Formats: sequence, C-alpha cells, structure tokens
Amino acid sequence: MSEAPKANGVNPDQDLNAENLPGRRGDQGEPVRVQRGMFGANNGGDTSGYGGLVRPVRLPGPAGRPYGGWFDEVADELEGALEEQSLVPENAIEKTVVDRGELTFHIAREHLPRVARTLRDDPALRFELCTGVSGVHFPGDKGRELHAVYHLRSITHNRLIRLEVSVPDDDPHLPSIVDVYPTNDWHERETYDFFGLIFDGHPALTRIMMPDDWQGFPQRKDYPLGGIPVEYKGAQIPAPDQRRSYS
Repeated sequence: MSEAPKANGVNPDQDLNAENLPGRRGDQGEPVRVQRGMFGANNGGDTSGYGGLVRPVRLPGPAGRPYGGWFDEVADELEGALEEQSLVPENAIEKTVVDRGELTFHIAREHLPRVARTLRDDPALRFELCTGVSGVHFPGDKGRELHAVYHLRSITHNRLIRLEVSVPDDDPHLPSIVDVYPTNDWHERETYDFFGLIFDGHPALTRIMMPDDWQGFPQRKDYPLGGIPVEYKGAQIPAPDQRRSYS
C-alpha cells in the first residue's frame, strides 16, 4: 500500500473540494476599485490594445465550510484554543479566506498577539516559524487601506498559512509580535519604513533602509514618483518624474 501524500504546505484536497471554496475570484469577493485601461496611458499612447479595459478589482471574499483538507482542522483547532482562553473566535477572526489553494485568517489587530502565540504554542497547530511581515497598500479599500501580511510555517506539521491585519490610513497602528516571533524584528522595521505601519511595542522601530529624515513611505501606491538623474554609458538619464510621459 502506498504511503499517503504529505501536506507539503498545500491543500491536498483542493481539487476534490473545488466547489466548496467560495473565496475564489470572479464575481465574488469585496470590490476595491475599478481598473480602467492599462499601463497608465490614457491619451492614445497605449498601443497594447488594452486601453479600453474596464475591470473591477476585488479582494477574495470569506470562504464557507468545508474549507477542504487540513484547512478545517487548523481552523477548528485555532477556534477551540481561543475559546479555551475565553476569547470568542468571531471577535478575533474577522474572516477566513480560501483562495488559490491557500488559507488566510484575517485577524482583528487588538487580538493579533494572542492569535499568533496560540498558533505557535498549541500542540495541534505548532506554527513555529514566521517568515516575516509584508505591507500592502490598497488606497481604494476605505477604512482599511494598509494591510500587514504574516506568513507562518509549521515545521512540525509541514503546513503554511497566512495571517492578515488591516488598519486605516489615518490610524496605522497594530501590535508588534516580536515577542512571539523574534525574527520579525527587522521585518517589522522594513514594513514601517516603506509603508508607515506602526508596530506598537517594537523594541526599536526605526527606519532600516531609508535615511532617518526621509519624508513619506516609498512603497505606498500614492507615493509620488521621483528620484535623481543617473549617468549611464555617457548619457544623462533624467529622474523618473522628469521623463517622457505617455499620459
């Protein structure tokens, strides 16, 4: 008899349960904005053929049970562990998304440290490693423009999941989880540096790439395009905001 395949961080039943994954993209999900045209050209400079494109951009919506494979096991164990701590799971987990064979828990920011510690310490979960936090900026996602995304790996169970926390642009605070995952120290600094997310409780939240006196956060989508001219092969290449514009 052949040995059952291991999880390898993916959902082994995603094909069998394809009809049970309502978080898939398409007409479902949460609209963020409408994409019009392509490549930013709107005065005839777009020769790609996509100038007339009009497409809604949506974030994946919440999934319904069953999620499929080990996803249900992880969700059940997490919810049960939170209930044992007298925390109503629905207060901590805003929604659960299954999209493209991946599992994401959207967590209320005030409960992030407890959820992270539970995922790390519970024997049935054991997500011992956080590979970092990434920032995402959705200017059209009103009231939650800034997202922090954490990728967690269970070495014990060979699984991968994601946590996501959303905060408004005018209140970009969320708790640091360096106490839970010490390797997040520099990752949180980098996300602060480029996106302006403020991780309360971080041991030394300072810029890590940009100069200390730099104004603004360069990886936000509303950050102005600019720079300095560069010399290349004897030619002077103007800064991006000084180059020829097609729009």
